[in-house]
Amino acid sequence: MSEASARWTRATVFPDMWVDPDDDPRENDGPGPEGELATLQDFLAGYRLTLRMKCEGLDAEQLARRSVPPSTMSLLGLVRHLAEVERDWRGWLDEGEREPKLYGERDADFLGAVGDPAEVEAAFAALEREQAATDAALAAHPDLGARVGGDGIAVRELLVHRVDEYARHCGHADLLRERVDGRVGQ
Repeated sequence: MSEASARWTRATVFPDMWVDPDDDPRENDGPGPEGELATLQDFLAGYRLTLRMKCEGLDAEQLARRSVPPSTMSLLGLVRHLAEVERDWRGWLDEGEREPKLYGERDADFLGAVGDPAEVEAAFAALEREQAATDAALAAHPDLGARVGGDGIAVRELLVHRVDEYARHCGHADLLRERVDGRVGQ
């Protein structure tokens, strides 16, 4: 990229937003969720949707575009990484053998993120599959204070860590998207 992209947003109401409030699928006019578990799940759902929104409208090459050398980070790499992380979190729930990594060696989730439409489709399918599997596994542990797995980690800690992981990577996605086409916003 030889020139910096012009900064832009689709929002017309507030220029620093990604979309107008009436068009934001994350907005809810009703009361907030009741209870700690529902609150954590709501925040997680919001960050998951934010990541998808930051990827919308880009082609395979744009999704695989790296930030700046020497970083291997890309939007597609983030999608692959979060699928890998979802799978890894399930391994904390019991003392059984962990599932094999989706993408192989350390950082293969980022290194293998190439601008191929089939790779993009596979990455989003893997993310959805791994999210659903981890959600289902955690649903079997409704007591947030319960200690699980060989390390005795609290279910609450796993849920908070998931929210933290998505939030951090949504921040990366903001910068990556701006690098690709200049689009900015919340």
